Amino acid sequence: MCTDMAKKAKAKQAEPMKLFYIFYNQERWDNWIKTLEGADFEPAEGEDVSEGEQMLYSFTEDITLSVLKIIRLYQNDRFTKEEAIAKLDDVELIVMTGLPEGELEDIIGSLQLSLLVLFTACRKYIEGEFDKDIKALVKKGRGIDEENFEEALEVAANIGAAVVDGATCCAKYIKDDAENPGLFDEWLIEIETMSNAMKSLAKFDEEPGEAS
Repeated sequence: MCTDMAKKAKAKQAEPMKLFYIFYNQERWDNWIKTLEGADFEPAEGEDVSEGEQMLYSFTEDITLSVLKIIRLYQNDRFTKEEAIAKLDDVELIVMTGLPEGELEDIIGSLQLSLLVLFTACRKYIEGEFDKDIKALVKKGRGIDEENFEEALEVAANIGAAVVDGATCCAKYIKDDAENPGLFDEWLIEIETMSNAMKSLAKFDEEPGEAS
């Protein structure tokens, strides 16, 4: 009897733990918006990047990391496919719903457009059907007219899914000298942020803890 109980206890202990993780919530989003409302988006004399632009990049990194922690937990068998998608839905609802009024409306609207590839790529990765030929995908994406929004997003999402799966992209494809990058280039920039985030999360969840 005791032996059977010990075996059951050991088997239960070996199962992936269902832990409580905090990813992203409305309060976190609202706090970032308030911070950005007080930021100066005009570069100081002698500076190339404004305070607001620096904050906006940190804001984007924060969201990207939060979303990719869900993916890492899925990869580590902490979440089922259904649970991971539900968590993604929760974060996407916060990030992609509504716009602040005033000067930030266009800025946050542009941010939401670039983050479309994050959520679309993560879902594509979870579904498991995506192309991994990044060089061919970049060439194809650059050849698509921006009016074909959904087609371009589908190509970019394939690149993002491949990066989540471990591929390297997209620094060498990003045009540093582009004054007004197109939407596909904006997606490549976000995918590069995703790539860096995945590297930083390599050891994430090796020990129980919060994904805050």
